[in-house]
Amino acid sequence: MKSFIRWPTFASSQFLCLQAWCSQLWSMAIMIRSFSFMSMLLFLLTVSDMFVPIHGDGFGINYGQIANNLPLPSQVAVLIKSMNVSRIKLYDADPNVLVAFSQSNVEFVIGLGNEFLQNMTNLSKAQTWIQQHVQPYLSQTKITSITVGNEVFNSNDTQLMLNLLPAMQNVHDALVNLGLDQQVSVTTAHSFNIISNSYPPSSGAFRQDLVQYIQPLLDFHAQINTPFLINAYPFFAYKDNPNEVSLNYVLFQPNQGLVDPNTNLHYDNMLYAQIDSVYAAIKAMGHSDIQVRISETGWPSSGDPEEVGATPQNAALYNGNLLKRIEQRQGTPANPSVPIDIYVFALFNENLKPGPASERNYGLYYPNGVPVYNIGLKGYLPQMPMAAKSNTLCVNFLACIVTCLIFALELSR
Repeated sequence: MKSFIRWPTFASSQFLCLQAWCSQLWSMAIMIRSFSFMSMLLFLLTVSDMFVPIHGDGFGINYGQIANNLPLPSQVAVLIKSMNVSRIKLYDADPNVLVAFSQSNVEFVIGLGNEFLQNMTNLSKAQTWIQQHVQPYLSQTKITSITVGNEVFNSNDTQLMLNLLPAMQNVHDALVNLGLDQQVSVTTAHSFNIISNSYPPSSGAFRQDLVQYIQPLLDFHAQINTPFLINAYPFFAYKDNPNEVSLNYVLFQPNQGLVDPNTNLHYDNMLYAQIDSVYAAIKAMGHSDIQVRISETGWPSSGDPEEVGATPQNAALYNGNLLKRIEQRQGTPANPSVPIDIYVFALFNENLKPGPASERNYGLYYPNGVPVYNIGLKGYLPQMPMAAKSNTLCVNFLACIVTCLIFALELSR
């Protein structure tokens, strides 16, 4: 699309104000002539340092959109780039997001909601969904995986549970038919509640009532070589038992830790113990050929009065310490050679999410792009011009600044 420059128009009161500003800017422009090129370069580098991310590479972020005050996907694309994040997980296949991230290096996991599983048990409908929601974007946007359903086994819907595996199989077969199976994988995300026993980690086991569904699902994962995704939140364990669960243990802070009596492996944080308990549960079902990945984890910065531990300080410690572990490419005690693979929840606070207050306060950022707390991520969310007069004035003012700076650069030659 072509873009056009339009000269700003001002109301008389705005013009007088801008005229005064421009007069000052012109004086500053004259002063620029006295600066050497190296002085100007040093100044620009100093300013640009505000937007250099410290962390970001090596972890993914969940981009939820259950809110009515979120920035446009085009703005979010700039934010993600400035954070140096290379992986995003969506809960749908929002075309606005996929288009906004075209020609970027960001890899997407897209979601196929639970409400679609019944249709996906029909191969023809599964193929149509791929052709409509995936194939058109692949040439521009990196879609690497589809999560078919989300936390299906956390529901009481037996039919939904029965539909999960056939739906995954059909989505995979549709990808094969379209020649996309080497480019896009198929999996699903589970709640940690599918684990009936997680301590000690080596004794991890799936809930007995779910074994009939999970066994064939694991066989399918092994067949197509895709990871087992789990949503793990140590916050829940601490919230439910704050007097028994060590806060330092769940926040990756220095602590005594725990020793698995069966393996003598030492655990200094709950998340790693949870991951290894899932590995143990999978092994108990006859598989050691499936990788476990964390599709969601995080900590709320606020919650209801009874949600103990939901504070900005604890959220900063949990996510900040987790990012440090990811940067170090750590593995768990039982799988030290396999770096943990994690998607942090979530990018923004989502003001329309149902449930307790914590559900609306997992974001790393407020919707206006301000960090909820400081963990070293220096993201930049650009502001988009609106039709309101105040925003028009801002745009006009910026146009005036740019014009003056152009004149200043001409004078400095």
